[in-house]
Amino acid sequence: MGGGGIVLRRLVAGLAAIVLVVEAALLVLVHIVLGRTTANQSMSIAGSDPALMSKATYAMGAGMGAFLVLCAVIAAVTAIRDRAPGRFGRVVLISGAVTHGVLGILSVALVGWAAFAATMLILCLLVLTLTSYAARPGGSGGGEDEAGDAGEDTPPLPPTPPFGELKPTSP
Repeated sequence: MGGGGIVLRRLVAGLAAIVLVVEAALLVLVHIVLGRTTANQSMSIAGSDPALMSKATYAMGAGMGAFLVLCAVIAAVTAIRDRAPGRFGRVVLISGAVTHGVLGILSVALVGWAAFAATMLILCLLVLTLTSYAARPGGSGGGEDEAGDAGEDTPPLPPTPPFGELKPTSP
């Protein structure tokens, strides 16, 4: 990958980190408003305690905010180091992308097309970050920055046996 590709993938990962932090802040703010509204209404839904529902809303906002900030930190570290995230980082970013896919489906029905477009933008940034830092087989492209990207934490494949040692798998 040329110099322009390195700049582009760093830009995408950095932009994903910034957008995820903004989204985390907005979601925490929305959950604070929802929690206060629930506490102020003093309404019971099917016998549920309003104070418990309010605290659960706060906890959900904090949990979602923390998850999105974790995704943002992983994307920022990826952009700064210009190296693919490790196994844990990939799992977190993939789960963030899946979460945004599900939220996008729900948001188009419940909130509208603008929320859907924003959610899909974040999904695209996460997927582009993951695919632009994907391991390249054989180290094609060369370059000192990509030498460590090709499967750092995966063991090498075992050598293939000679033709005479191959056995059929079906009876």
